Amino acid sequence: MKIVILDGYTLNPGDLSWDKLKNLGECIIYDRTSLVDEAEIIERIGDAEIVITNKTPITKNVFDACRSIKYIGVLATGYNVVDVETAKSKNIPVCNIPTYGTTAVAQFAIALLLEICHHVGHHNKAVKSGRWENNEDWCFWDYPLIELAGKTMGIIGYGRIGQTTGKLSKALGMTVIAFDAMREVGTELDGTKFVELDELFNQSDVIALHCPLFPSTQGIINKENIAKMKDGVIIINNSRGPLIVEQDLRDALDSGKVYAAGLDVVSTEPIKSDNPLLGAKNCIITPHISWAPKESRQRLMDIAVDNVSAFLSGKPINVVNP
Repeated sequence: MKIVILDGYTLNPGDLSWDKLKNLGECIIYDRTSLVDEAEIIERIGDAEIVITNKTPITKNVFDACRSIKYIGVLATGYNVVDVETAKSKNIPVCNIPTYGTTAVAQFAIALLLEICHHVGHHNKAVKSGRWENNEDWCFWDYPLIELAGKTMGIIGYGRIGQTTGKLSKALGMTVIAFDAMREVGTELDGTKFVELDELFNQSDVIALHCPLFPSTQGIINKENIAKMKDGVIIINNSRGPLIVEQDLRDALDSGKVYAAGLDVVSTEPIKSDNPLLGAKNCIITPHISWAPKESRQRLMDIAVDNVSAFLSGKPINVVNP
């Protein structure tokens, strides 16, 4: 089998090994492939039977042009870059990578929150620039410092990542409530109570987004829902950028209605210079790295290999278009 990896660099910039995948067939690895030039995508796939992508789109045109394709592997949990219906019509399984980043993403959500609460990076720079040495008092701080114990964490989307964020929040002494479309309001799970969305907006001191991007969740953080929130709420999003109407969040940050936001995702990635959140008050933005600890990427690599091995054995796993 001929295997083509269209955009392998973000998964493996050199600190992992492709050897297990190479052992499964002739393997061609590209660091990056154009996201918009279908001619380049088609040329690089050529007569490959196994195509592995992260963010390079596999459209109907690509499927129609590359008739040797028998399998699509996505190096991520989300698979919206692949036309799964066309793949299904051609009996081509599309397989994703579930669960690999649960602990890493939850940990990063809390990291964003703790940075907002303490501004560790800022105060480190302040010390090294000489401000502590020259300070009249024995300590100083430039931002309000926030203790999380006793505050309420509201989590929208309570799957594996949401539950892990919930456990970490409880370890910090927070009360955790959640909204999940698949959970009955009023029920509980490990001490987390499921509530209506409006109740979550009204009660939460911190809101963390861990839900998938569906039509029902796109723009769920908007000016109407922000108006229902507590004054001074903190918003954390390392799920999907389009969950937030970015201009609405910018306005709320600048007015102080939302005290701060910690974001690892934005609506268009890489971020564009005209993104309104770049100039917003108290807004931390990181470049979509929640998933990227080496341990997490190794799990992703291992599952990708398992997916291809299962396909070659005639029993594909993690198929999103059965």
